Amino acid sequence: MKKFLGIITTLIVISLVIFFFIRYMYVFGEGVKSGELNYLVKKGYIFKTYEGKLIQSGFRSRTPGAIQSYEFEFSVTDEKIALQLMTNSGKEFELHYKEYFGALPWRGHSVYVVDSILAMRPLE
Repeated sequence: MKKFLGIITTLIVISLVIFFFIRYMYVFGEGVKSGELNYLVKKGYIFKTYEGKLIQSGFRSRTPGAIQSYEFEFSVTDEKIALQLMTNSGKEFELHYKEYFGALPWRGHSVYVVDSILAMRPLE
């Protein structure tokens, strides 16, 4: 009976580790978004993270008859990238990001995490 409980406990622990890895560490997608940086702010109660919003060109509507701009909300884990974004708010950026299935408190509030700046241009 002890051997059976040990095997079941081991399988449950392994399953939880695999679930945690896939949910929070596995990079589901990578891509590039471009647009005007609206803001980047460092916030949080316990874990201070950098959170930002990029306004993309074009319009879309979630409800009929309304107009809304495309917005890309993201987190930044690298302080050097965050400082460069904060000092150049309002400019147009091309940002490379990684998409995860779930957000971690110390990584940010978003499942999209910006890891590099590909280009930065002043607005025309």
